Amino acid sequence: MKTIILGGGVVGQCYAQALAAQGHTLVGFCDPQPSDALRALAGAHGAALHAAPGPWMQGAELAVSAVFGTVALDVARHALPHLPAGALYLDMTTADPEDMARAEQLAQAGGHRFVDVAITGAVNLSGARTPLLCAGASAPEAAALLAACGAPIRTVGAQAGDAASLKLLRSIFTKGMEALAVECLVTAERKGLRAALHDVLSDIDEGSLRETMESMVRTHIPHAARRRNEVIEAQHQMRLAGVAPLVLPGVQQLFERTQQALAAQGYGGQSTAEALAWLARQAACDSPGGSA
Repeated sequence: MKTIILGGGVVGQCYAQALAAQGHTLVGFCDPQPSDALRALAGAHGAALHAAPGPWMQGAELAVSAVFGTVALDVARHALPHLPAGALYLDMTTADPEDMARAEQLAQAGGHRFVDVAITGAVNLSGARTPLLCAGASAPEAAALLAACGAPIRTVGAQAGDAASLKLLRSIFTKGMEALAVECLVTAERKGLRAALHDVLSDIDEGSLRETMESMVRTHIPHAARRRNEVIEAQHQMRLAGVAPLVLPGVQQLFERTQQALAAQGYGGQSTAEALAWLARQAACDSPGGSA
């Protein structure tokens, strides 16, 4: 396929090379400030460099957007009119899921096919073998193209934005866990207990992550008060070790919200679904669109 790449950073360069290795013809790159590495890559493939979308895109069959997520919708808005009808547009940015849905609508209005592709790993470490998620009506075709490049890829939805949503949901867990790991291991290191801590946490390694998460949710409500006290004591131990807690105060607030709601409303559920429904009502009270 005749292919263009929008955005010439690490992601754009990685998938340009991977697609070229599968026989795609690189027609051009779009980047307002091309790096020396991008210039070299474009030169090696005889591809032109362009500062903005334009008529030069008219012969492309495949467009890969690898720009910053904050500008992804604007880039799509300016690029799509220059693509021929039927062209496949892969958006590999970390954009707002709603922006993905709007971009898909623009694509469909112009007779194009749009796929939301979410990167769930580090491209600078794993290259084209980084795990991917994709969503949209043409997701199976995109999955086949990227799988041929060596990517572990899963189709997760028929609507653009589904992949982006799942990536951001994953980030709630992984980035939250990362922040807690920083606080926990720094404190453990200061106390000379890092190796012993890993041994104490070995039961989590041996269990199912899914069951661990759901068990935490199921037992969170009735045990919120006791666990809140543990969080307070944990912060005290951090301060004694010379570590200022930043994440745990937020954890304490969440437990206190649950504790207060339990005292006011009570709770008699047993299942994960019942716990999540009850907790969602408490969370909605604090959201901009929620009501007390």
